[in-house]
Amino acid sequence: MTQPRSRTIATALALVAAGVATLAVAASPADTIAARQANFKKMGGAMKVIKDQLAGGADKAKMADAAKTIAAVARAQVPMFPKGTGPGAGVKTDALPAIWTDRATFDGHAKKLIVEADKLVAATGTGNAAAIGAQFKAVGSTCGACHKQFRAED
Repeated sequence: MTQPRSRTIATALALVAAGVATLAVAASPADTIAARQANFKKMGGAMKVIKDQLAGGADKAKMADAAKTIAAVARAQVPMFPKGTGPGAGVKTDALPAIWTDRATFDGHAKKLIVEADKLVAATGTGNAAAIGAQFKAVGSTCGACHKQFRAED
């Protein structure tokens, strides 16, 4: 009696796994580019929240929520640059071909952003405006370094 149930569960897991793989393959370059651009806008909005709070108010909860958004989006961006989603995809993107020709450096920037964003989350937890400001600059520098090398000027 339990054997058929085990097969059913195994079959369901296999179908789920196949469905996930299908979804990953089925995402068009346009969808992927749109998703990562939306993520970058979300990250930029969160950076603005922290900047505005540091300029006046310094609402600890707002800054903490924004920092968590940056950290979560930084992690979500890592797989958002598959091959075929660069300028040759036929969709407007500021992503330079160097992302795919110098992947190790690009991935290094992405990893550094995650580390710096996590430090920003920790800094916002202290409520210390000076520490938050210093870490905010570190995150901004990390973003800027990657943009300089891997993003086209508008």
